[in-house]
Amino acid sequence: MNIFKVGGCVRDRLLGLEVKDIDWVVVGASSEEMLAEGYKPVGKDFPVFLHPKTHQEYALARTERKTGPGYTGFDFHADPAVTLEEDLLRRDLTINAIAEDKDGKLTDPYHGQQDLQQRILRHVSTAFSEDPVRILRLARFAARFADLHFTIADETMALMKKMVDSGEVDALVAERVWQETVRALAEDSPTVYFQVLRQCGALKILFPEVDRLFGIPQPEEYHPEIDTGIHTMMVLTQSALLSNDPKIRFAALVHDLGKGTTPKNEWPKHIAHEARGVPLVEALCKRLKVPKEYKDLAVLVTRYHLHFHRAAELKDTTMLKTLKSLDAFRRPQRLDDFLYACEADARGRPGYEDVQLDQTEIFRNAYSAAKSVNASSLINEGYSGQAISDELAHRQTQAIHIARKRT
Repeated sequence: MNIFKVGGCVRDRLLGLEVKDIDWVVVGASSEEMLAEGYKPVGKDFPVFLHPKTHQEYALARTERKTGPGYTGFDFHADPAVTLEEDLLRRDLTINAIAEDKDGKLTDPYHGQQDLQQRILRHVSTAFSEDPVRILRLARFAARFADLHFTIADETMALMKKMVDSGEVDALVAERVWQETVRALAEDSPTVYFQVLRQCGALKILFPEVDRLFGIPQPEEYHPEIDTGIHTMMVLTQSALLSNDPKIRFAALVHDLGKGTTPKNEWPKHIAHEARGVPLVEALCKRLKVPKEYKDLAVLVTRYHLHFHRAAELKDTTMLKTLKSLDAFRRPQRLDDFLYACEADARGRPGYEDVQLDQTEIFRNAYSAAKSVNASSLINEGYSGQAISDELAHRQTQAIHIARKRT
């Protein structure tokens, strides 16, 4: 029985990054031997065991054979005769196919160290094409290592395009797409994830509503970048600079989906694109089984982002209605999230990245003024029933009006 560290922990150590999780592979052992050593089985599809003391996962070295479409269509074979090199051959990228023994000696049969040095993401073998999830994983790694200037090998990109053309990506289930996407949204450069998917052709299959935005013009007066797809990527980039919250980044990604349905004869204007975008966001979230908290914020940003941009022009009553629609008085964090996403939208244009924005302060001042109105005092004043709600709204509107005159 020989035990090796493999995958991301070895890769990240070689890159000088923090190692968070350790993956172990066991060569030359059977399931019976693992059980005899006190390991507890947890794997259903292939033999994975928990260490009796550390409870870390140890997987038997294995090979795999494609038996059907999608990422579940595989048969796995694990026995003591499977070599370390055979196990590493089935891995996705060369930089993830390096093993390290207990003495720190590296086994690198597929030149992963060289690709680390040259900052290249390259598939280990053509077996990469048998699992469409690997397209998502590679795009996510590209987002994670963008600051280290990693690029995708030409032959790997060509293989990904072939996978898309062959229909492999069509077999991806919603849960797996969202799992990889939400992880990509949490990376430092989430925009790269969607750019890679678009480059290989997967974006039009997995996120057609986003892909459709590329090539659609906007008024140059407000959008020097003109192209809506480019604007969307710039907004996502700005959202990553403003917040680490993937919910905010997702809302930034989908806020302009309505522009993809604007009739060509109305271009470059996009009248009522906010309202048209809401059902598109809802449909995307339903299709990918996006969690409710993500969907709710995305819908609100889609519906009200122009209210943010026109904050100084809004009527006091409209400002109050917007704050209520955001549920800001019960969930102040929702207001913060909304403002971050909208600020990213405002900054996601060439020349606007560092511009002074007053809209956030206008919204926060209005919120603070309306929140300062004491609803319980209305009961003491003799109001009851609907009259309480009406008078509260009246006084909150007045408070907002006074606060806005001061700023």
